[in-house]
Amino acid sequence: MQIEIPSVERESQVELLENNGSKYSFTVDGRRYDLDIVMVEDGAYSIIYEGKSYNVETIRGEDPKKYTVNTIYTSYDVDIVDATTKYLRSRLGDDAADTGNNIVVPMPGKIVKVLVKVGQEVKQGETLIIVSAMKMESEYKAHKDGIIEDVLVKEEDTVDGGQVMVVLSNPE
Repeated sequence: MQIEIPSVERESQVELLENNGSKYSFTVDGRRYDLDIVMVEDGAYSIIYEGKSYNVETIRGEDPKKYTVNTIYTSYDVDIVDATTKYLRSRLGDDAADTGNNIVVPMPGKIVKVLVKVGQEVKQGETLIIVSAMKMESEYKAHKDGIIEDVLVKEEDTVDGGQVMVVLSNPE
């Protein structure tokens, strides 16, 4: 999986090469890093790199792809720009992530699983639907707390890019 992580300082290309338990291999802008990463509590990680230990805290922002990452000396605001986000931006412009109350599929695919029903309360970050596209399964999550107002697809449906799958309403 390859993602971009823009921060105030620069934009980095990050690719996960392999994962075996707590051992991860990444490239960041083409440079390889072999890390031992353990989540010690929710959002707090202990990372060992070349025999040195680092502690990192991640705090999710309002958007599930925006984080504040704190180290002992510095804080970074980062955005996760994955293939779905890139596709949405290319099709819909930079405001693509703000889809209001609609959960939209960015590219054609097939509905694998619908995990919600009309009237159900959901929390930000909760998976609503799983879609298979381009030989990969993607989870579509609630971008805010809300109530499922409408589910416009069912399992095994084929969907078009830009199609609304779920409509959220604001919690009462």
